[in-house]
Amino acid sequence: MAVAETQLYAKVSNKRRSKSPSALLESLLAKGFPAHIAQKALVATGQKSVDDAAKWLHSHCNDPSLDDPIPQEYALYLCPTGHLYNCLQDFWKESKRQCGKNRAHEIFPHITLCDFFTCEDQKVELLYDILKRICNSFAQRFPPTISLSLHSSTSYLGFFVGDSHANILKEFAVAFSSEASAMADCHVKPCLKQLHLTLAHKFCPHHQKTLEQLAKCINPGETCQWVAALYSRDMRFVHYQTLRALFQYKPQNIDELMINVGDFIYVNPMQQSNASEGWVIGTSHQTGCRGFLPENYTERASESDTWVKHREHAFVPDPNFFTQSAIERNVKLNGEVHNPVVSRSVTDVLSLQYTGLRRGVLVMRHGERVDQVFGKSWLQQCLTADGKYYRADLNFPSTLPKRKDSVKHFDHDPPLSSCGVFQSRLIGLKLDQKVKIRVEPGLFEWTKWEASRVIPSFMTLTELTEASYNIDTSYRGNIPLSSLVPSESYEEYVCRSSAVIKDIITACPSKGVILIVGHGSSLASFARPLMGLPAGDSSDFAQVVRKIPSLGMCYCEELEEEKKWLMVNPPVKTLTHGANAAFNWRNIIMED
Repeated sequence: MAVAETQLYAKVSNKRRSKSPSALLESLLAKGFPAHIAQKALVATGQKSVDDAAKWLHSHCNDPSLDDPIPQEYALYLCPTGHLYNCLQDFWKESKRQCGKNRAHEIFPHITLCDFFTCEDQKVELLYDILKRICNSFAQRFPPTISLSLHSSTSYLGFFVGDSHANILKEFAVAFSSEASAMADCHVKPCLKQLHLTLAHKFCPHHQKTLEQLAKCINPGETCQWVAALYSRDMRFVHYQTLRALFQYKPQNIDELMINVGDFIYVNPMQQSNASEGWVIGTSHQTGCRGFLPENYTERASESDTWVKHREHAFVPDPNFFTQSAIERNVKLNGEVHNPVVSRSVTDVLSLQYTGLRRGVLVMRHGERVDQVFGKSWLQQCLTADGKYYRADLNFPSTLPKRKDSVKHFDHDPPLSSCGVFQSRLIGLKLDQKVKIRVEPGLFEWTKWEASRVIPSFMTLTELTEASYNIDTSYRGNIPLSSLVPSESYEEYVCRSSAVIKDIITACPSKGVILIVGHGSSLASFARPLMGLPAGDSSDFAQVVRKIPSLGMCYCEELEEEKKWLMVNPPVKTLTHGANAAFNWRNIIMED
């Protein structure tokens, strides 16, 4: 592992792999396997070795679904190891012995970070890289001990993660899901509800007290190293039962299934009408073949026994992250975790400029503009016959700033609506008044979208200052206003955006947060070149921009030691609200 990739409090597991996934694929291709089948074998075996993949291919030579392009489903879990894991395993065994099997026994102890999602075989390697980068970026923020409090009901027993620690884990999950969606085209849903570690689920109510007594023997403060692990499963058998073969069975008829001791078999309880008593129809996990087998040759296995662990990342605790007094050690039934969560506004982010944290770039779309609400003809709705402005609706600004040219120039340079101003104030609550605004013409959107086919006439720096905006009049833009080209091509816009963000990064301090307020197109146009990603297709660009709401944002963080930028969860909470359409009482109330 390169020194630059090593974090002070993090280590990447599976260091002994001598070949990268790409090298493994090349080895299989050299053996004559088709690319799609070779990739399928690698994914099915966790991309660990050529031998494992070759053995899988040999055992699946008669698999009727071998050529089918069926992707695996993946999930990101946070799993305990060490003494805590041993205590949880003891609970698993004892609860099963005393109370029988419940849903929790189907899976090992874990905290779900991202629910199952699909990923194409050829893009799985991207998930590995993403997991590594996200884990490294969170290494020094990860809590050494996760606060857990015991909660119980008639059908559920488990540990709830304390709010302060859950906040970090949710940011981690969102960062992974965002990058997986952007780079691997996966629809990943991070878990943003109450994070928990399930001990028992869907058990008989009369077992509740017994399970609670067993759970109270678990000390959540036990030594534990938490591991972020990426698992996969075969999406075709999600709702099937999993059986384990206790004995070998050699088929006596052509429609029977060959099984060996330890083999796993998928059985759909809803498709057994054609099976004789004592027999079941199943699909072998080892071969992919389907057939009849004697039920008494098998036992019930756990759902996760057939899952594949692809990659894991262990977080080594930083002893200085929290003081001992901040760590909750005792188990409290339905107890409250008193770790207040303080939401951060843009002000909190900008105040980080004077700390030793990593450099970040927060790109945000502007607040709601009047033309977004009232249409392109908004100015005609609030001008008198002699050309004076009046407020036709409360969502129009009370006044328009003074400018040397005609007020009609606002037609192509519209101001924020009243709601847009409110939105912006809410997002930037307590924004440091000493932070000056640098007007950068290079941040302007794709000029091809200008209806007038000319660059709009903007207010001057002097006019903005007179309108009470805190403008840095000494700043000179990286791209002068006169350099903006009307009706520029998409390639020209992409090059301009890439150049201006690089110039801004170079000119700004090596630590702290840079806030960029631009257009909806700014998010992808500035974030993607920063992360070294190619520009999106021009035919999809408009559709992408339409999905970005007012004050939509993205946040990129610099990994200085790796000379990379990574998109992570924005440190500012989003703002969501409903639409409020125009209303005419005469047309509604007085209508017959």
